[in-house]
Amino acid sequence: MGDVHGRLDLFEAMIAAIEADDAACRPAETTVIQLGDLVDRGPDSAGVIAAARAWSKQRSVRILLGNHEEMMLCAIDSDEVMRHFLRWGGRETLLSYLGEPGEYHRADLAGARALMQAAIPDEDFEFIRSFEDNITIGDYLFVHAGVHPDAPLDAQKTSDLRWIREPFLSHRESFGAVVVHGHTIADKPQLKHNRIGLDTGAYRSGRLTAMGLQGTARWLIQAHDNDGTIAVSVQDLA
Repeated sequence: MGDVHGRLDLFEAMIAAIEADDAACRPAETTVIQLGDLVDRGPDSAGVIAAARAWSKQRSVRILLGNHEEMMLCAIDSDEVMRHFLRWGGRETLLSYLGEPGEYHRADLAGARALMQAAIPDEDFEFIRSFEDNITIGDYLFVHAGVHPDAPLDAQKTSDLRWIREPFLSHRESFGAVVVHGHTIADKPQLKHNRIGLDTGAYRSGRLTAMGLQGTARWLIQAHDNDGTIAVSVQDLA
């Protein structure tokens, strides 16, 4: 599943769609992989984290640590990181925990860090710290952002796994596995021979994308916000 970015409405619709899709298939051991960036930019990061934790208690759900979760974790100890965090969507995350914005608007950076430490439960920080850097299943490597083409897959820098765009996106050769990633927004899923990009910009487009993978079969599941009404579509891929 691609980047959720605080869109609890789309996330809840996607959870229901994935469960329905899984129930309709033949019995199998299935794993859900969320590609990172659950938080920031959208209106309800707090709700998304709570829903993800609850879902992970019900089935096998593995979550990658995105660059936005990385900023969130580092911001509690650094004014400089807090400045970047708030600028790139952390403001919405913090407000989703605070509820009432008055204290936030009166706070400086140090005050915002204090509000963050007080408002976000320790269990949420611990849950986010449990997110993974990369996941390999079969011929697929799941990462948040991508990989550096010049480094072996087992020697990638964590910073590249969470932040890279180029030269990863334009690389045309095999990476040694099909890399499934989020991080870079596109109008539609990017289905290349060497990579699959699933970030369709949920927080701004109202479109959250997931892909089912089983053997050689692939299918898309999307949750769409159609003027406040959430709809779900499933598309088999040849």
